[in-house]
Amino acid sequence: MNSFGLLKSELLYLQEFESLEHFKQELVRSLDYYYTTRIKVKQKGLPPALHRQQALLTA
Repeated sequence: MNSFGLLKSELLYLQEFESLEHFKQELVRSLDYYYTTRIKVKQKGLPPALHRQQALLTA
């Protein structure tokens, strides 16, 4: 599943939003988690942003 599919299944389908502003806040929070905190086994146990940073340093 791609990041958009995960976003839909983990954010959009599981929550009700009080307003467009509330949706925007949750979207930013979810994207931040997805790219900076979430551990990805296929990426040596690193979040995507850190894995990408390390890959650029070794290239």
